[in-house]
Amino acid sequence: MRRSSTFARQVLLVRVGRRDGDLRGATDLSLPEHRYADRPRRRYGLNRFERGDVASIAPVSPALSPATPVDEPARAIPLLPGERTVARRMKFAVVNACTLSSLMLGMLAIFLAMQGEVRVAALCLIACVVFDGLDGALARKFGVASPFGAQMDSLADMCSFGLAAPVVVYASLAGSVSTAAAAVACALVAACAAIRLARFNVSPKDGRFFCGVPTTMAAAVLALTVAIGLPVPGTVQVAGVALLAFAMVSSFPYAKLARLVKLPPWVWLAPVIGALVDIRLTFALIVVGYLVSGPVLWLRQRRTA
Repeated sequence: MRRSSTFARQVLLVRVGRRDGDLRGATDLSLPEHRYADRPRRRYGLNRFERGDVASIAPVSPALSPATPVDEPARAIPLLPGERTVARRMKFAVVNACTLSSLMLGMLAIFLAMQGEVRVAALCLIACVVFDGLDGALARKFGVASPFGAQMDSLADMCSFGLAAPVVVYASLAGSVSTAAAAVACALVAACAAIRLARFNVSPKDGRFFCGVPTTMAAAVLALTVAIGLPVPGTVQVAGVALLAFAMVSSFPYAKLARLVKLPPWVWLAPVIGALVDIRLTFALIVVGYLVSGPVLWLRQRRTA
């Protein structure tokens, strides 16, 4: 009897223990421990709503002005840095007049190309090239170079050389090639000109070489090709226009005009004689030679590096 009572007492204790464990487990499920109670709120950031920090997570449009008032008033940046005398202002106006002249001649070239006057439009583009080189030279000579002038020159170049030149080339190719091929090639010129100008504005300047063919030089090549009427098939012209567009955004080094001028005089004698014999063939050889000089200089720099 004593053994049976002891065994019954042990069974009763086991049952009571299991029941308490079940209750404790249910309590644990319904009431988690304190260190885990705040985990979902911290994971999803719900505690910030209790602190009234809703404005810190609300999206803010970049187009909207800041809510906090600015203490300092906005200051206007002068277009002409340095001394603002009447003489310097007149020089600054002359330089910007050259830039605007390039812009207006580019617009005139577009209008003439739309009317079928392709060669006259090409001559207007050549005049754009002249004014584009003139405004930079005058700005350096007069000492009125400014960030405003640089940005204005870039915008004028995009209009004259990035838009007007492709339009003139497209009008010259009308009837000789398919419309789609001419449109794609001219669109490449516009896109690559925009990339080339943007890259030039943010890249460090090199006094010896251009990184890619300059937009001005590419437009001059296209304008002269239309003006002299280069006798090549339309398919070859489209391929040449596309190649020139890719050369603008390439990383090949091309010599600047200042370095070409310093060449020995006998080097310039051959193009002059060639122009007297056949100006079209001479022009084509000069353009091809300049385009090939970029990859050649690039390979030479890699070998010497």
